[in-house]
Amino acid sequence: MAGRGDPPEGTPDGLPGGEDEYRSVVFDEAFVRAAHLQEFSARERMGEHTEAVRSRPSSWEGRSGSRQALMLVLLILLAFGTAIYLGVRNPYQPPVDQRAEPLRTTVVPLAPQGAVVGGVPDRLFEHSPVAEYRTGAAGINLPVAGRTTHFAESQVVTALSIAKDYLVASSLDPDVLSGVTVRPPRLLLDPDQLEQFDRSVETPADDGRHALAAWLVRFDPRQAVLADPATRVQGTLRFEETGPDTLDVTADHTYTYALRPAAAQGAGPVGQASLFTVHREVHFRFDREDLRMHRAELVTSTAEAGPQACGADTTGSLKPLLAGARAPEAGGGPPVTDPYATGRPAAPSLCGALAPSAQPSL
Repeated sequence: MAGRGDPPEGTPDGLPGGEDEYRSVVFDEAFVRAAHLQEFSARERMGEHTEAVRSRPSSWEGRSGSRQALMLVLLILLAFGTAIYLGVRNPYQPPVDQRAEPLRTTVVPLAPQGAVVGGVPDRLFEHSPVAEYRTGAAGINLPVAGRTTHFAESQVVTALSIAKDYLVASSLDPDVLSGVTVRPPRLLLDPDQLEQFDRSVETPADDGRHALAAWLVRFDPRQAVLADPATRVQGTLRFEETGPDTLDVTADHTYTYALRPAAAQGAGPVGQASLFTVHREVHFRFDREDLRMHRAELVTSTAEAGPQACGADTTGSLKPLLAGARAPEAGGGPPVTDPYATGRPAAPSLCGALAPSAQPSL
């Protein structure tokens, strides 16, 4: 029989004397925690597991995952802080909208040197310098556009398109020409210039700032009306960058209208139409906000228009001399001006003489 200290089945085989060969091996707590394999419990082995052991995450892996998560949070915070810093310090932020300066205006009436030629509109157009001009907005052509140093090609096209829209609204719209409304060109102006524009409409003045005829073309409806809506137009549009945030467009166009006396005046001397010519040079300026909002700032605008009498007040509605009319004699004689000649300095005087070549040769 086994002794009191021996197991029931007797002393196991092994080392001499029946000692357990693994009895001297001691597994400390750190070694146990670091073990990568863990035996499933009896309950877990009765389930669907086919393996007797499972992997245990090491303490190093746990610490490594925590470090990676901490570093990821730090990187996110660093990126966020950098973005805020650059947003505050970035010297290339979009500029603040620049305030528009008042428009400088010049209106020069052109007096005929003889009687105003009258006739049928088509015949007048055919026998005048406008015979090859295009009709209406088709005569305001956009040039080939390209990018500038600080503006993309699309922005240049936008500036040219806004300038054309203003010219059409202010020089070709029948309701604007007849004095019914000023709304179409007004909608295209920089808000900073609206007060000046409104004053020019209500109380036009020859003060270099408030001549309505520099903003738009309008005939006194009590005196003249359109005899043909197909106005003849020719001219050029030019663009240039004048600063990192400003783009300028210069429009130089000649508009020729066929007019007849208003109904209130009857049929006129012979009931004929006559031609009236306006040479407009308008200097536009656009900042980035203007391009975004589809509006324009007018810097300077010069209008030479005739036939008109030199003494007539033409700062508001234009007052054409119609078929058969003559201008009063002007002492000393004003300088001769050809409104069909583009790309030249404007007439320096308050009145000019309409060049004979500007009249139809019937």
